[in-house]
Amino acid sequence: MKGLSFTRRINYALEAAADAFLTCIGFAQIQAYSSPAPLSEEQIVDRMQMHDRAQMEMLGSYQALRHYAITYRSTFKTLTARMDVEVRYDASSGKILRIVSESGSHTLRERVLQRAVDSEKEASLNRGATALTNANYKFHLFGRETVTGRPAYILDVEPITPSKSLCRGRIWVDGIDFAVAGMEVQPGKNLSFWISSTVIHHINADIGGFWLPQQHWSETKVCIGGTAVMTIDYGTYQIVPQQMRPMVSELR
Repeated sequence: MKGLSFTRRINYALEAAADAFLTCIGFAQIQAYSSPAPLSEEQIVDRMQMHDRAQMEMLGSYQALRHYAITYRSTFKTLTARMDVEVRYDASSGKILRIVSESGSHTLRERVLQRAVDSEKEASLNRGATALTNANYKFHLFGRETVTGRPAYILDVEPITPSKSLCRGRIWVDGIDFAVAGMEVQPGKNLSFWISSTVIHHINADIGGFWLPQQHWSETKVCIGGTAVMTIDYGTYQIVPQQMRPMVSELR
């Protein structure tokens, strides 16, 4: 490592930061129904998975224009980059992401933002590998609180097997729809020698009856003294349901 140039070290650090950002993007996109309370963690997780399946069956298509931004700051330099990405999802054909504009540091665009887009394309083909299920995670009910005027359950999550593609930390589950409303997590396994810490905040929102990503914020501290912060604004969704939402009684 001592023989590496400063530029090369920066590139290694940014690649490691990119891996951190890619973890947990699009982690939970679920939906649907009313909630008796209190519930056990097993019941909460079961209803999360039920409404995940329900949303996949009901969501026909959507499109949105996302806004990605990243800033890397160190003692020696500050780099920034932006990227606008058109996202189209169709239940029959899957997800398509197309870059419509980009600006700023070529290094950040290529090594972080472009990789984030490519990684989401790949992850959309195998959602089961990172989904919040008993096959991937252990769950512990931490408590309950009110989030934006709605009841929510707080669950601690831990990967069954340490993995860079999974997360550990805390999630907030809406107590009415059983959607993952928010999360504060870290990668489930140390991503790189170059990374000292990573914190990921993610917010989902009920948009036209479907819970979809709304905001993402990630901060990664790298060992050479810099900090990289990436944000995603998921934009305004245009949603087409595949069918009418099932009655509450049908989902219980």
